[in-house]
Amino acid sequence: MAKIQVFDTTLRDGEQSPGFTMSMDEKLRMAMQLDDLGVDIIEAGFSIASDDDFSSVTQISKKVRRPIIAALARTNPKDVEIAGKSVQSADRPRIHTFIATSDIHLAKKLEIGQEECLERITKAVELAREMVDDVEFSAEDATRTDISFLCEAIRAALSAGATTINIPDTVGYTFPEEFSSLIKTLFEQVHGLNDAVVSVHCHDDMGLAVANSLAAIQAGARQVECTINGIGERAGNASLEEIVMALKVRKDLTEHHTDIHSESIYKTSELLTQITGIHPQPNKAIVGKNAFAHEAGIHQHGMLKDKITYEIMMPELVGAPETRLVLGKHSGRHGLNNRYQELGCELTKEELDRAYTFFTILADQKKEVLDEDLLLILRHGAKKGDDKLYKLLDLVVTCGNDLSTAKVSISFDHNTKEGVARDHGPINATFSAIDEVTQKRVEIEKFEIIAATPGRDAVGVVNIQAMINEKTFAGKGASTDIVNAAARAYLDAINKSEQLESAYLNSLASSDQSAF
Repeated sequence: MAKIQVFDTTLRDGEQSPGFTMSMDEKLRMAMQLDDLGVDIIEAGFSIASDDDFSSVTQISKKVRRPIIAALARTNPKDVEIAGKSVQSADRPRIHTFIATSDIHLAKKLEIGQEECLERITKAVELAREMVDDVEFSAEDATRTDISFLCEAIRAALSAGATTINIPDTVGYTFPEEFSSLIKTLFEQVHGLNDAVVSVHCHDDMGLAVANSLAAIQAGARQVECTINGIGERAGNASLEEIVMALKVRKDLTEHHTDIHSESIYKTSELLTQITGIHPQPNKAIVGKNAFAHEAGIHQHGMLKDKITYEIMMPELVGAPETRLVLGKHSGRHGLNNRYQELGCELTKEELDRAYTFFTILADQKKEVLDEDLLLILRHGAKKGDDKLYKLLDLVVTCGNDLSTAKVSISFDHNTKEGVARDHGPINATFSAIDEVTQKRVEIEKFEIIAATPGRDAVGVVNIQAMINEKTFAGKGASTDIVNAAARAYLDAINKSEQLESAYLNSLASSDQSAF
C-alpha cells in the first residue's frame, strides 16, 4: 500500500478552460482552500504567461506554506528563471518544466528534431536545479511519443537532476490498459526511474482521464495530476474528487491512499463554482447536484430500507449536505448564514447584510429559496465588488413593436452613466445600450437561457460567451426577469475583460499555454 501524491492544477491547467479565468485574489482564496483540502502540490500558474500569473504564483508562494508550490515553465531559460523567481518565497518550491516529445509536436509545433529536444531538456532541468531542489519534468504528448525516444527524454531529465517525471496523456488519446502498459515499460527500460516519483496527467477527451489515472497508479505511478470538478483544457482534466474517492471506496482493490480530507471535497467544489459561476453538470460524480439524489420509486424504496442499497458512499464522507434547510420569507439572518456556511461560503457581516437584502426580495417572489438561488445571490450582488467594475443600477425596456427600446443606468469608477438604444428585441436593445456606455466591441458567440430553479417563479440564468478584444469570456447573469439576467451576463463578460486586459496585453507573443 502506497501514498499517492495529489498534484492539483486547478489554478493552471484548470484556469486555461474558457470561462474559468480567475483574479489574483480568487486564485489565492482557492489555493488556501486546496491547502485545507490536503493536496500535496499546488501548481499555482504558468509564471511567464503574464504579469497576473507571475503575481498570483508569487502571492500563493508567500501565503500558502504547507503544500509544495509549483510553477510551470517551458524548457526555455527565461521561462525557468521566471518560474524560479515566482516560487522563491515558498517553503517547498518546485519548478515544473515541459517540452513536447511526440513526432507530431516536434515537427509541426516546435519544428525541431529529437537531438535538440534532448538538449533543451538537459539545459532546462539543470538550470532549474540551480534554483530549487525539486524539479519536475513533463514529456508533453507522451502517449503519442515513440517509446524509445520517450525513454531517452526521461533519461536526459533524470541525469540533469529531475526528481519527478510526469507522463501526460495530453490529448486524452490512450486507453487504461495501454497506459498501464506504458508506465510498466518505462519502469523496465529507464534505469533510475524507481528513484524518482512517476506522475501522470490525463485529459478527458474520450472520458477516460480518471480510468487512465487509476490504471497508471496500479502500474506504479505515485503522483496524479488533477483538478477540482475536472475542469481544464477542452474536455477537462482528471477529476480530483473522483480519483480520491475511487481510491477510498475501493481500497480493497487499490490498496493505495491519499492524504486528502474527503469531508472538504464538496466545500472545495462549491468554492470553485462560486468563484467562476460555472456549476459542474448535475450528474457529475461525487459533487454533482444529483450525485446523492434519488427519484425513481424503486430506488427510493431501497433507500428507505437501507441507504447502502443505492449509495456506495455517504454524502457526509465528501461533505455534501444530505438534507436541505428550507428557506423562505420568514427565515432570519442566522438561518441564512448557517446555510451559506454549509455551502462552503464564509460571509462578512457586510456581505451577509447584502445577501439578506437580496434574499428577502427573492423570498417574496418564491415559495422556497433553494441552494442554487443562494449561490446566485452571492455571484450577483452580495459579494463586495470593485469600483472599477461595471454595475447595472437600472434597466427599463419598452417592447412590443418592430423595435424595442432599452435604457440602462450603469456605475463605473464612482460615476454613473446612462445609455439608450433601439434594436430588434429587448435583449438586443439592452446590449446596444450597454455598448453605448462601455464603448466595448462585443461579439456574442454563445447565448443560453436556463431556469436555475424549478417552478413558475424560477430564477432565470443567462450564460453567454463573448469575444472581446479577440479573447473569449464567459458571462453569467441571474434574475427573475430574463432581460435583466441577460444584461448582467453581458456586463459580467465585459468586467472579466476589463480586469484582465493588462495581463493579456503583457502576455508573451510566443506563449505556448496548451501544455499537456
